[in-house]
Amino acid sequence: MKIKIISIITFAAISSLLSCKKFIANDPPKNSLVPASVFQNPDLATAALLGIYQQMATSGFSSNDASSISTVCGLTADEFIGHSPVLQIAYQNLIIPENQTITGIWTGIYTRLYDANALLEGLNSANAIATPIKSQLQGEAYFIRAFCYYYLVNLYGDVPLILTANYKANSSSPKIPADKIYTQILADLQMAANLLGENYPKNERVRANKAATQALLARVYLYLGDWENAEKYSTLVINRSSTYKLLALDAIFLKSSQESIWQLMPNPNANSPASFLIIPGTAAPSQASLRSDFATQAFETGDQRKTAWVKSMMANGVTYYYPYKYRAVIAANTPVTEYTMVLRLAEQVLIRAEARARQNKLSDAIDDLDLIRNRATLPLIKNTSPGISQNDLLDAITRERRVELFGEWGDRWFTLKRTNKLNATLTGLKPNWKSNYVLFPIPFAELKNNTSIKQNEGY
Repeated sequence: MKIKIISIITFAAISSLLSCKKFIANDPPKNSLVPASVFQNPDLATAALLGIYQQMATSGFSSNDASSISTVCGLTADEFIGHSPVLQIAYQNLIIPENQTITGIWTGIYTRLYDANALLEGLNSANAIATPIKSQLQGEAYFIRAFCYYYLVNLYGDVPLILTANYKANSSSPKIPADKIYTQILADLQMAANLLGENYPKNERVRANKAATQALLARVYLYLGDWENAEKYSTLVINRSSTYKLLALDAIFLKSSQESIWQLMPNPNANSPASFLIIPGTAAPSQASLRSDFATQAFETGDQRKTAWVKSMMANGVTYYYPYKYRAVIAANTPVTEYTMVLRLAEQVLIRAEARARQNKLSDAIDDLDLIRNRATLPLIKNTSPGISQNDLLDAITRERRVELFGEWGDRWFTLKRTNKLNATLTGLKPNWKSNYVLFPIPFAELKNNTSIKQNEGY
């Protein structure tokens, strides 16, 4: 693994962070690591962590912009249409190893991994920081590392496992099998859960707490087919009913909403999350829009999510649809009202519904599914299909995930992959679709820098 521009919270950047109440954008120097002096001061060490969150929120794979996982995976699946030349490549499933968007996702994730590793290494020898603060920072760093590897392994399959900030030592790291990556993800999340408390460090939900680690554990166990643990950890989150609630559809994506388990704070000097997808005026969309078949056919009659979360406009006689989960297109330096949602309660309810259905706990699974359907003002399964079969219930849960979580962190792409429905869904729908496209290609620049890595099959 050789990343030429390493992450990179410098002393100057940290000092700048400390001078602000909110995260701000900083352009860090190249090839610099967190200086040791940072870990002699709890405020500086905390600012180093906040710098990682800030970078996640405002750039690359996790930013919710046109180059993010949410957009790219929505294009490669069956959610979005690409209109710009760059996004059409993902929409048409014509991604090649030289593709800059895929390279940016890979590099962005590994850059954040180096951030987390540098923080963990510095904290391990930070004797001047009190144990409660140190544990909090370590727990969040472990969580971030697990979060990054979760996306790496699902996008690229076998990948290098980097657990140190010594990038020169990692420059020839080979691929590690995906199951070993998952073992590390689980270990990091368990460590994070042990270190983090129930409360958020501040009033807002922009830093990880114990519930965030348990929510990600629930998702990881679901992906691994460990239904019992998926149910266990989602239940731990759902049972915190005084902290996490299913909200009205127009309140979910507001900052610090009670449905949020973890959010990212967007750049206060830029537009709100995913505002590039909102189509103003009468001009045709220039980047991406929702597929018309998704917008018009995926939702059941009477589903209030279609009314609240899907909007349309007409240009040159063509109707275009766009997501409206995030609504505020704001001017710079005006208050930000929406934060980027990363983990929320509705997903945990759907995770538990599926985990229970897989264990043949059909009645309990129906109850969970009906919580989501009730909010959307849809007929309840317990009334319309009380004797539903296990397979039909699982299909219903998959359909519910599609309309509840569309446009959020590639959930549709990953759901189709893990349920082995990607080929059946996209064959015919996508003329260029090939079965090997279930994994993205390893970037050409990475193969050139690290000859220990082999390209994914078919590229």
